[in-house]
Amino acid sequence: MSTQIAVVWNPSKTDREALEAGLDAALEGAEVTWWETTEEDPGQGAAEQALASGAELVLVAGGDGTVRAVAEHLADADSTAELGIIPLGTGNLLARNLDVPLGDVPAAFARALASDSRALDVGWVEVELEDGVERHAFVVMIGFGIDAHMIEETDDDLKDKAGWLAYVESLGRALSASEIVPFHITTDDEDGHDEEGHTLLIANCGTLQGGITLLPDADPADGELDYLVLSAEGFAEWAGTLKTMMWDNGLKRLITNKDDVTNTDAVTHARAKTIAVTLPEPRAFEIDGEGIGQTKSFTVTIQPSALRVR
Repeated sequence: MSTQIAVVWNPSKTDREALEAGLDAALEGAEVTWWETTEEDPGQGAAEQALASGAELVLVAGGDGTVRAVAEHLADADSTAELGIIPLGTGNLLARNLDVPLGDVPAAFARALASDSRALDVGWVEVELEDGVERHAFVVMIGFGIDAHMIEETDDDLKDKAGWLAYVESLGRALSASEIVPFHITTDDEDGHDEEGHTLLIANCGTLQGGITLLPDADPADGELDYLVLSAEGFAEWAGTLKTMMWDNGLKRLITNKDDVTNTDAVTHARAKTIAVTLPEPRAFEIDGEGIGQTKSFTVTIQPSALRVR
């Protein structure tokens, strides 16, 4: 194989020997350069070095944060290098959405080395945080509300032991912290309008841990962002919301081949290429499964076909 391969790997998730064994099983005798992430550099700098070395295929071995960091640099650099994913994290959200093998390093390497690449959009968010405005890429989803509070409330030690099931343990605390708030939203060239909800998720991909699909129409290569507003309160509304999400927009759509998603007073789906949001007070905010602080203002855009992913 003549393709120049680089592996960007997170040493907190595995050791190099385990990755080399998995790579050798998939492609014996491959010539590979290795680039290690650090606490100071979660992956952007390592990806930059990999590209400078001439890499044509960058294999990122780590969790969601490492994948996002490498994808961010490749998209920002407008690189032609392709991306492969060796999922080693708790959520592995992009890997789940792209059906990359989980818990099997050799299989993930084999897929990345043998499969054809596909286009992947990348979302960008400019978010106002306590220390100023930051710009970040995302490949799965961002937002405030229950998802962000679950991440904020999850015990790191439990996450190391139980994996993504640790998020379930924090769900009760997340629900308690997720109160209905008003916010102003502007999409594309339309006039802005006021909304109310406890959760807003803006997604490039729609599937979470456990196979739960929150945004069934989210397509990571359609050049658009899907977003979801949730405002359920009390047992009756939450029961109706779960029915809408699991049945009406899940199994029932598959059975009936229904095209349109079901919206209710408590569940609203929509699409846009640009989304700007302002809140009256700061709310916990997450990017691809990682909390980054609190915000009261952010703007989201889409970079179509920013990456080629194996």
